[in-house]
Amino acid sequence: MLRPIKNEQQYEDALERVYALMQKEMTEGSKESDELEVLSILIKEYESEHYVVPQPNPLDAIKFRMEQMNMSDAELSDILGYRSRKSEILSGKRKLNLAMIRKIREKLQIPAEVLIQAY
Repeated sequence: MLRPIKNEQQYEDALERVYALMQKEMTEGSKESDELEVLSILIKEYESEHYVVPQPNPLDAIKFRMEQMNMSDAELSDILGYRSRKSEILSGKRKLNLAMIRKIREKLQIPAEVLIQAY
């Protein structure tokens, strides 16, 4: 019987069961398939409560995303408007404004909640 995961041992047991289920060939809608789906939901809920991952610093997120997209500094300057503004932003001398956040969110696909954090 499936129950909520309330401690680390139950979490580890659930992970082991998920692993075992994933090794099997299942058909959609089977009892084991449903068990896998429910266990995955329970594990996700436990992890979101006990293994909180902090959001990245906005500047680190921009730099990381630029690297992922093989974006040059010049391309970021085009998004922000001026070359000097880009260097001021990335050095932390200037804060992102709302227009910049909107453009970066659109072009780099970085969530707004990451970009609006204090840094």
